[in-house]
Amino acid sequence: MLDLDPPFRPVRRQEGYLALEDLGLIGDGTTAALVGVDGSIPWLCLPRFDSDPLLCGLLDHERGGHFTLTVDDLRQARQFYEPETAVLVTELRGPTGLVRITDALALRADADLSDDAGGGRGELVRSAVVQAGTVRLRAELKPRGGGQTRVLYGGLEVRGSRRPDLRLHLRSNRPLTGLRTEHDLQEGDRLDLVLSWGRIHRHHRFDPEAMLRQTAEAWRRWMRKCSYGGPQEALVRRSVITLKLCDDWGNGSLVAAPTSSLPAPIGGVRNWDYRYTWIRDAAYAVFALRRVGFDEEADAFLGWVLDAFEHSRHPRIMYTLGGDPVPEEIHDADLEGYRRSAPVRWGNGAADQRQHDVYGEVLDCADQWLLPGRELQPALWSGLAELAEAAAHTWRQPDQGIWEVRSEGRVFTYSTGMCQVALDRAAAIGERFGMSGPIATWRATAEKLRRLILDQSWDEEAQCLSEHLDGGGSLDASLLALPLRKVVPADHPRMAATTAAIAERLSAGDGLLYRYLHDQSPDGLPGDEGAFVLCSFWLVDNLILQGHMDRAEELYASLCARANPVGLLPEQIDPATGAFMGNFPQAFSHIGIIASGVNLARAKAGARA
Repeated sequence: MLDLDPPFRPVRRQEGYLALEDLGLIGDGTTAALVGVDGSIPWLCLPRFDSDPLLCGLLDHERGGHFTLTVDDLRQARQFYEPETAVLVTELRGPTGLVRITDALALRADADLSDDAGGGRGELVRSAVVQAGTVRLRAELKPRGGGQTRVLYGGLEVRGSRRPDLRLHLRSNRPLTGLRTEHDLQEGDRLDLVLSWGRIHRHHRFDPEAMLRQTAEAWRRWMRKCSYGGPQEALVRRSVITLKLCDDWGNGSLVAAPTSSLPAPIGGVRNWDYRYTWIRDAAYAVFALRRVGFDEEADAFLGWVLDAFEHSRHPRIMYTLGGDPVPEEIHDADLEGYRRSAPVRWGNGAADQRQHDVYGEVLDCADQWLLPGRELQPALWSGLAELAEAAAHTWRQPDQGIWEVRSEGRVFTYSTGMCQVALDRAAAIGERFGMSGPIATWRATAEKLRRLILDQSWDEEAQCLSEHLDGGGSLDASLLALPLRKVVPADHPRMAATTAAIAERLSAGDGLLYRYLHDQSPDGLPGDEGAFVLCSFWLVDNLILQGHMDRAEELYASLCARANPVGLLPEQIDPATGAFMGNFPQAFSHIGIIASGVNLARAKAGARA
């Protein structure tokens, strides 16, 4: 769980890898890095989130590359963030001394994190200060595939063998004779390292302390807008920062996670590249951020969704950060995968799937974007009307659903529900702006789909709505999202019964939920998976809406307690061990922390009124 003053503990590795729980995240709105509790950086893609990684020891601890700053004979360590920032502190204890390492992807001194512009400097700062005793500090930069160096005024030029397009520069306050150096330091001594790319800063003033201070100040300025004051306040505020670290500030898009190919489970093949923007993820992020005071970020996401839709004309389920088609999925045979869980994948093969929920996501985003009184341009209305017409017909057709199954498509209840959302929102927009179009027909069809979901997907024997519109009794936790998108009321008897059935039949124990059961809902892939974190937050929201406040609060607290010491959550959790699984950190999981916290706070305030 999040601990603002965590205890020291031994550093653990399995098969040469840190547990995902032992990693923190830093970022600058253009890319992100994972920092291990052992002082390593095993993940960094440059210059952008979705670029080829410079460092990916996370996916092959021998050959993937890393940037390590650590002490000889490391005994214990701990990690925490500077309050209200994405500046990460790692403290390492060796047999003779203690060193504090402060890491950040630096921001400009005047960076306004609410602005639709990049705030990063293109520099990674690593600053180590000996707190007690003496230490031998080892610094090693090892790009994937190795690299060549050239001594230049002010540091080393580094050219990675696999990334000749990147011109890197490594500067330090101490002599660097190569990519691996050792330094004997005593109490009060410091070692500062700055890795630069893109615009090379080697002739600028070398002042890592000022860079770290300015970066922390920029984060704190931004966090002053956060209006949240409900349950688990520290973790919710930390989750807001985590979501911002998954945000591409210049474009307004959002990566589902800043990592690729982390398996769920270990040894399985469910390893996907999440460094792209899913329309549904952006939509859920909008709901969460707007409710805690971040309207600018919400508007940026909404604008990005509409721009991407207008650019492609036919809505895709996911895009690159710039709004282009996602690259084809390839396997990287040179990397063994996290804890030997191959394959490592770049690109995403689900990008061209049929997922009908995208119609509802785009129209819901458009409805929110227009609500503050913006002007509805005829061209945008024409595109939105086309989407509504498509939703009115395609709901009958099979698709791969929200979970992107790689089996034959079915008519998923959730997808039908999101087509209902598309028609409902299109009708609402048309009515509000007095637009021409078959608005009454959309409204009637939306109501028809609502009734169809309640009647046609209902399984009398199983006493629940089913994952497919033709019934059958098989369950899918995405049904919990239907009330959240206002498709059906949470307290409708059939929805309440479905909530109870999901809580029982999809339970992984201790409040965790599976998305679905693989023996009942084959998805075209071998093996099982862990519990999907977001689904449990959806359960919290349904319990709130159904008036079960005590159960909702208890479940919410138990889920928040599963965050790692720096407040991060993964995509999935191993129910047997509590270990993190899947890509990490997962934006969806942090959206759940924020949204459910807000829902709890509002419900409790309403109960007191």
